[in-house]
Amino acid sequence: MNGEHHAQKSGTAIVGVVLAGGLSSRLGQEKALLRVHGQEQPDLLRRTHNLLTALLPCCWVACRPTRPCAGYDCIFDQVEGLGPFSGVHAALRAAAEQGFAAVLALSCDLPFMDEATLRRLLAARGAASDGRLLTTFCQRETGFIEALTAVYEVAALPLFDAALALGERKLSRIIPLERQTRIDYSQAEALPF
Repeated sequence: MNGEHHAQKSGTAIVGVVLAGGLSSRLGQEKALLRVHGQEQPDLLRRTHNLLTALLPCCWVACRPTRPCAGYDCIFDQVEGLGPFSGVHAALRAAAEQGFAAVLALSCDLPFMDEATLRRLLAARGAASDGRLLTTFCQRETGFIEALTAVYEVAALPLFDAALALGERKLSRIIPLERQTRIDYSQAEALPF
């Protein structure tokens, strides 16, 4: 990890992580650097980082070691080629080392994500019962969970380690349902995602 945020944090603090390690192969250009809201507006990486730093004491950018994001406090995938799993896993490991309790993971390619949605997520995490390892949104009509807009507890790290050993990389399969807090939303409310 590089950057300024190396001090030990309280065991209840949440750190943000922008997931920006994708190859952007389908798009053909680096999606994190797109300026979807106009050339005068921040690119998607900066916009997402700004959302998280407005709500949390610290924010990292998870990226590939071969493509660090200059000007950000970066953490790097320990195993490349595993998609968002690698970014969340690396963030959980770094959070554990730095004394954070949880990681709010947010994909960099959500141009309509907003602060109100993230506040709702953090409030649900705060109200969740002990033993919950994941707080996320779930679309009512499809049952699809938003694994790239989620709070992962550091206590889930052993499940991620086990998933890595088993070759499982789909985030929605790592945390058992009974250890999840899901915020119900409808397709009509899906714009941020």
